[in-house]
Amino acid sequence: MAFLEVRSKVKLEEREEEECTLDGTVDWKGQPAIKGKTGQWAAGAIILAVNQGLATLAFFGVGVNLVLFLTRVVGQNNADAANSVSKWTGTVYIFSLVGAFLSDSYWGRFKTCVIFQAIFVIGLAALSLSSYMLLIRPGGCGDRQTQCGPHSSLETGLFYLSIYLVALGNGGYQPNIATFGADQFDEDDPKEGHSKVAFFSYFYLALNLGSLFSNTILSYFEDEGKWALGFWVSTGSAFAALILFLGGSTQYRHFRPTGNPITRISQVVVASSRKLRIPMPTSEEGLYEVKDKGQCADNGRKMLHTHGFKFLDRAACITSRDLEDQEHGGSSPWRLCSVSQVEEVKCILRLLPIWLCTIIYSVVFTQMASLFVEQGAAMKTTVSGFPVPPASMSTFDILSVAAFVFLYRHVIDPIATRLRNNTTSPNKNNNNDNHKGLTELQRMGIGLVIAVMAMISAGVVEIYRLRHSLTSSSSCTHCEGSSSLSILWQIPQYTLIGASEVFMYVGQLEFFNDQAPDGLKSLGSALCMTSISIGNYVSSLLVMMVMRISTENHLPGWIPAGNLNRGHLDRFYFLLAALTAVDLAVYVACARWYRCIKREGKCQVDEGFQV
Repeated sequence: MAFLEVRSKVKLEEREEEECTLDGTVDWKGQPAIKGKTGQWAAGAIILAVNQGLATLAFFGVGVNLVLFLTRVVGQNNADAANSVSKWTGTVYIFSLVGAFLSDSYWGRFKTCVIFQAIFVIGLAALSLSSYMLLIRPGGCGDRQTQCGPHSSLETGLFYLSIYLVALGNGGYQPNIATFGADQFDEDDPKEGHSKVAFFSYFYLALNLGSLFSNTILSYFEDEGKWALGFWVSTGSAFAALILFLGGSTQYRHFRPTGNPITRISQVVVASSRKLRIPMPTSEEGLYEVKDKGQCADNGRKMLHTHGFKFLDRAACITSRDLEDQEHGGSSPWRLCSVSQVEEVKCILRLLPIWLCTIIYSVVFTQMASLFVEQGAAMKTTVSGFPVPPASMSTFDILSVAAFVFLYRHVIDPIATRLRNNTTSPNKNNNNDNHKGLTELQRMGIGLVIAVMAMISAGVVEIYRLRHSLTSSSSCTHCEGSSSLSILWQIPQYTLIGASEVFMYVGQLEFFNDQAPDGLKSLGSALCMTSISIGNYVSSLLVMMVMRISTENHLPGWIPAGNLNRGHLDRFYFLLAALTAVDLAVYVACARWYRCIKREGKCQVDEGFQV
């Protein structure tokens, strides 16, 4: 026994001598995480390969051709299939909020990732089995020529159960893996803080590279009717991702879950409402905060008091009744809240306007998978005798993302950092901002500017496509190839969309991860996904409104159902450019108003959008 006690004491002393992380993360045993043994790129590389390489390949292996599977195999018409895909895609993003809530509140990010990734694998396996055994009958059906036979309600029900299990698994997993990857880098360490910023760029790059395989090779096999093969490849990829993720368990860093945020937010609202008639203290010293230095028992690291939303500060005002309650065992959290708890609510309120301004960008982004494809189908789709599928033009978007991630990390960011350090006075510099050339808010603004350019480019291409329209195609049904203008003229608009993604979506991931309170990190990542979901719905609503207005007096409308040569798709693109420009102006105002989060031990400049 004495030997074991001595050995345990020696190990404890050795651990104390090793440098631990400063952000409060723990290892897989629940002990303070040691910098040299956990996290950083050893763990980050596994997460990049797991999520954005293998898991993304698996997800897009189903999603990229789901509309074709519904029409060719399940037997739905085009309208019903498009509606089913929209509902399924929206459900994926709704489940991201569920996964973020469970992660931040109860399970923690690692456990949440494992559970939802296992559901993802089960859903893919069920989809593969049901497709092979029940749906693809007769064998070989589902290609361009052979339609599959009718299916029973049970067979169709099993299919929908499997794809919604896929939606649940991927939706609950996605926002947590991005945040969990960022957890592997200590933002309070200058070197690791720089790596954390780089992680989000490589994260988004890996997502696009994973989808590239699905959009090309898997898409080709599925388009030829080899659906079961494509689904089994997706299943194997997701299973390999889960095994690889579990294999790195001992290397990860973890943040402990902080409990139900809805309760904490409700307590602040109720406590502040109860103290409407109580005079506010003249200084911050009159506000309540927990005594543990550097750590808040309610929601992670302590957050410092900020100005604004004075109404909520009343929840932290200490009254005589609160003092009496503390003497008799403690005050009720529904009457007295800590400054950190109040600041958590303030952070959410400050993030909402920025988040709302990203929705219009998502409307622009969704055109790449819809109207861009329809526009390409109405152009000359053969290049030197080789057919170019209109949907494959998204490859230029992926290549653009890869190129601009490299350009930003190795060219733009170093130059901007040098210029910023030369123009910023020394007393405003701090360790957290020295590695940043452009702030996240600035990059998101640049993304909106490039999105305007992308819509203008698409509109100009449409004008020239109409000028080169073929007179013999005036009565075509689907108007494929109804213009002699080459589909390669779409390259600029796809390239600009890819560039805007690097600035907007990567900046958005970094911004919400950095500015969200410790207890709501996964929710920050989920907000990025929900903006895409709402963008889809807003796009559909906008198309409906435009068509209702533009089809008055028996006109074909801007986006006719059949022949695009009868419409004015260019006007719709220019409308999106104008709406994005207005959104940019609103965004700049919101960014200037925004004030950054302040945590104890983290020097954060209280500034908004810099120009």
